[in-house]
Amino acid sequence: MGALAIGLNLLPVCLITIGHSFGGAHGLDEEQLGRLGGVSFLGVVLGILVCGPLADRFGAKLFALGGNALLSLGLALVATAPSYLFLALGFFILGLGGGVLDMVLSPVVAALNPERRSSAMNWLHSFYCVGAVITVLVGTAALHVGLSWRCTFLLLLPLPAALTIAFARLPFPALVSDVGRTPFISLMRQPWFVLALLAIFCGGATELGLAQWLPAYAQTTLGFAPWIGGLALLTFSLAMAIGRMAIGMAGTRVNPFHVIILASLGSVALMLLGAFLPQPGVALVCCILAGLTGSCLWPTLLAVSADRYPHGGGSMFAALAGMGNAGGIMMPWLVGLIGDHAGLRLGLGLCAVAPLGMAVLVLMMRPARQALPLAAAA
Repeated sequence: MGALAIGLNLLPVCLITIGHSFGGAHGLDEEQLGRLGGVSFLGVVLGILVCGPLADRFGAKLFALGGNALLSLGLALVATAPSYLFLALGFFILGLGGGVLDMVLSPVVAALNPERRSSAMNWLHSFYCVGAVITVLVGTAALHVGLSWRCTFLLLLPLPAALTIAFARLPFPALVSDVGRTPFISLMRQPWFVLALLAIFCGGATELGLAQWLPAYAQTTLGFAPWIGGLALLTFSLAMAIGRMAIGMAGTRVNPFHVIILASLGSVALMLLGAFLPQPGVALVCCILAGLTGSCLWPTLLAVSADRYPHGGGSMFAALAGMGNAGGIMMPWLVGLIGDHAGLRLGLGLCAVAPLGMAVLVLMMRPARQALPLAAAA
């Protein structure tokens, strides 16, 4: 997960310096820079959706090795790219490797920890947040001391390269048991699974809707300096890591459905406070704390889905990850759309719809005999 974070978080750190290196005297324009992020995300989506069914057939090890190898290749290709075309190809390969790992790591960890999937899944995904923080810090420090962006990409290449070698020596669990895989068509006929797809869409929207706009909101609406905006995003990522680790340490002592519902409602409250409180400092703190409450939504939903359908295999995880990423695309776009017409406060306030929707959906998904979390706490 740390290597996956490198593939998806190093581009924003080096984006401006990359733009100055290509495109002649004027550098790359904003559309060309945006296209690099677009081709990277295209690789992520293809990696998730295409490799999910293939992992069920050929096993997880091939894709764990392949994902890390693709990350290594992508980092090397970006670092040595002689032209914009090769640069874009390198970022596509980086995204593809990240998508393959995103697809395969969750079902592997679920298969290794059948008795505590919620805990294990939160621990796994917490290291994406840790990796994101380390990537941003290393990349920023490297540029600050005068290293080129090309050296920065090479500086982080040893991690996925070493993981490729390390994973080659390890046995991997089967993603499909002797009972056989539950066909994906059968899953789609299950109302519970359809609700799970909608819920993880809301989870992705909750996580990324605020995260992608937090630096801009801190600067343009709350009036903070640019470095405060960057620090806010780093702190948001740290809060997400802490939240996921906390659920991981709680293990089986907490009910995963109750965790999702309470965390969703907490996210609603913090997002609304962060969007509409008139005190800039308090509003920013609320936005950062929303990373803490929203952190566990995605991995815990993956865990309860694996508990419900233990033979869903890689195809099930690919579908869930694809829907989660779709929510992560849709919400930032909606925030920007509303922000253009009615201001960024209202745009960020819209983000609260996502965790509210997730709470409602998970209430419908929880076992009928379970008490509501507020009643259980009382």
